[in-house]
Amino acid sequence: MERDLSWSAATRPTGDEYCTTIPRPLRTSRLLDERHTHREWQATRPQLAETRLQSAKGRPLVKQAGTTRADVETTPSLSADDIAQVLRTRIQKSEIAPAEWLREARLCSEFNVGRSTVRRALRTLADDGLIELEENRGARVSATTVEEVFDLYEVRAALYGLAARFACLRASEARIRKIVGKIDQMLTAAESGMPAEDIIALSETIFSSMIECGSADAQRMTEAVRRKTRFHFSYVALAINANGPGPYEHWRDVRAGLLERDPDKASQAARDILYFMQGEVARIMLARGPRARSDVETQAPKQPARRKRPPGDSPR
Repeated sequence: MERDLSWSAATRPTGDEYCTTIPRPLRTSRLLDERHTHREWQATRPQLAETRLQSAKGRPLVKQAGTTRADVETTPSLSADDIAQVLRTRIQKSEIAPAEWLREARLCSEFNVGRSTVRRALRTLADDGLIELEENRGARVSATTVEEVFDLYEVRAALYGLAARFACLRASEARIRKIVGKIDQMLTAAESGMPAEDIIALSETIFSSMIECGSADAQRMTEAVRRKTRFHFSYVALAINANGPGPYEHWRDVRAGLLERDPDKASQAARDILYFMQGEVARIMLARGPRARSDVETQAPKQPARRKRPPGDSPR
């Protein structure tokens, strides 16, 4: 007859009872396992907040309380790149406004990581130009100007035009059909009133499928430009033009160029999409804020000019 070696916390044998109840080999193994598990549990925080990335786009993390011991082993450990991607998306969507401070203590608490990890994430955002690091003060979301946004659209137009050209020249028939299917999906969604944010996200996936036909360097350059892009400007511009033609006629030209394997037609149409968005965003920014960075720089007050005294006039 086999012994029942399972017990609850209330019936756990101790001392001599433990030694007589459990066979020696099994007793030694179980003690080692329990000590190892206890050390692991002590190394974690008493109330561990489970954090997970919601999607590859870096949506905000969800913090869940009441994590059990079993959840410790499955809780993902967030890296500095993960945190940077989450904060980048919030800045790009204008969920974190320009000039808002990013406090290290709050970020450590939110993401359940140490200060060194948060600082690496902030340095990454600073390299992308999304925040400014001020000594002894912290990190602050940087403001952007019409000039910076305009130039960034120029770079994106060049890269996305190349992406369309690469797809025409190098993509297989199966990939072309897949890209055209995504374009049709986006056009249908736009006609049905899909939110501007979702349309922009879908258009970026289309350009990603095309740029995959390019070299690794071209892909890295495209990704670097995306990291610097404030997409909320595009959301506003597209929403304002929801009832108009928008950039969708250019998308139809991209579609036709891909099917015809016409790299010049597809490339020009892809650039025209970005040029349309560039003009709309610039118009919105000019209507709401300063024209350029030089307009917002603080200028020293001018000293009033002294009035010259006429000849022979003595002071009174």
